[in-house]
Amino acid sequence: MAKPRRGDTLELAIEDLAFGGEGVGRADGYVIFVRGGLPGDRLRVRLVEARGRFGRATIDEVLVASPDRVQAPCPYFGQCGGCRLQHLAYPAQLAFKEKQVRDCLQRLGGLGAFELRPILPAPEPYGYRNKMEFTVAHDPPAIGLHAAERYDVVLDIERCLLQSESMNALLDEFRRQVTERALSVYDPQTERGLLRFVMMREGRRTAEAMVNVVAAAPDVERLTPVADALRARVPSTTSVVLNVNAKKASVAVGSEEHLLAGRDHIREALGPLTFQVSANSFFQTNTLQAERLFALVESACELDGSETLLDLYAGTGAISLLLARRVCAVYGVELAAAAVTDAIRNASANGIDNCTFLAGEVRHVLPELMRQGITASVVVADPPRAGFHPKALTALAAMAPARIVYVSCNPSTLARDVSDLARHGYQLEWVQPVDMFPQTPHIEAVARLRRGA
Repeated sequence: MAKPRRGDTLELAIEDLAFGGEGVGRADGYVIFVRGGLPGDRLRVRLVEARGRFGRATIDEVLVASPDRVQAPCPYFGQCGGCRLQHLAYPAQLAFKEKQVRDCLQRLGGLGAFELRPILPAPEPYGYRNKMEFTVAHDPPAIGLHAAERYDVVLDIERCLLQSESMNALLDEFRRQVTERALSVYDPQTERGLLRFVMMREGRRTAEAMVNVVAAAPDVERLTPVADALRARVPSTTSVVLNVNAKKASVAVGSEEHLLAGRDHIREALGPLTFQVSANSFFQTNTLQAERLFALVESACELDGSETLLDLYAGTGAISLLLARRVCAVYGVELAAAAVTDAIRNASANGIDNCTFLAGEVRHVLPELMRQGITASVVVADPPRAGFHPKALTALAAMAPARIVYVSCNPSTLARDVSDLARHGYQLEWVQPVDMFPQTPHIEAVARLRRGA
C-alpha cells in the first residue's frame, strides 16, 4: 500500500502514547501521531502532515473509544494548549508516565538493572497549581491561555480548573475591571496599549494571594483602583504589583516593579519552613506534591548529619534549606542571580546559617569549589529540561560524591545523564516517578545513584 498523503482519511488503531501525549498508530507500518488519540481507540482520522517517516492526523470520529477515555471536564479542552490528558482517566495517566520513564531509561540510557518504583500520584488531580499566567490579547480581546498549536491565538478563559476558586475569582474580577475601566491592551504590531499579562499566585499553606499585572508602562494611577477592587473581591490578596515590560519581547517579566497594594511578596510554607515568594521568583508550582517530592529527596540522601551537601540548580533554595538542618553545610549553586538573592533572604528568614548560595553556571562553579578544597559527599541536582551541560557533568564526576540524587523534569535527558554518570563509575539504584502536573504529559522523577567501590 502507498504511503498515506496529506488530506487522506483512514481508520487507525491507537497503540501507544508519545512523549508529548499524542496517540500513536500505524498504517501499514507508517507511524501516525494523533492529538487526542488514546491507546485502545479506533479512530477515523484525517492526515494533516505527511513526512518521510511519520505523519500527523486529526480526529474526524471516534469509532471505538478506549476503555480509559473519559469526558474532559474543562469546556476549553482540545482548544487550549494546556491539559492535554484531561480525557484520559487519572490511573491511566499515571501508568503512561511511569512507562515513559521506564522506556527512556531502558532504550535511551541503555542502563542495566535498577528499581523503578511505582509513580507517586498527586493528592489533587485538579486545582493544584499555585501560579497561573494569563495573556491579555488585543485582537480579538481576550484574557486567557494560548490555543493548541497556535501561539498567536489566545482563548478567553473565564475559569481554569488547574487553579483554586480564589484565583479564578481574581481572574474574573480582573476581567471585569479591564472592561468597566476600558483599560487599553498592548498591540504588538503598533507597540501601543497598556496591559500585556496578568499572573496569579497563591500560598496553598498560607492562603495568601498575589496578582502581578504586567503592563507596557508604569501607569500606577490607573491600576491602583484595580488593585483595590481585587483585594475587595478576595480579601486574602496580600500583594498586587505592577511589572513594566516596555520591550517588544512577549514575556511576563518586567524591567521594573511597582507596588500597587499590600506588600511585594506572599509567603508560602514547605514543611517546617516559610518562604517569601515575589512576583518573579521561581517556586514549585504544586505545593502539596512538592512537599512529598522533597521528602523523597531527603530520604534518598541518607544523611547522618556529618555531610557537606551540594545543591545544583538550586533555584530559590527550597531543597538546600529543607536539608540544611540535617547536614553540616550546604552549598547551593544557581545561575539566576535574583533566585540566589531570594535563597539568601529565605535562609535568613528561617534562621538558617549553614547555607552558602553561589550565583553562576554549574560547569564553572564546581571546578572553582574544588580548587578551594570544597567537596561534597552528597549532591542533589535539579537541572532544567535540557539536563546537565556536558562540562558540568564532567566536573560533578571529578568531585566524586558518594551519592547523587537527581531530580528530573525530562526522562530523556535523565536517561542521557545517568548513562554518562554510569561510565564514570556510578550505579543507578532506583528511580521514583512523581506526578507533579496531572492532566499534562509532564513527568518528574527522582533518581538515586551511588558511586561504585
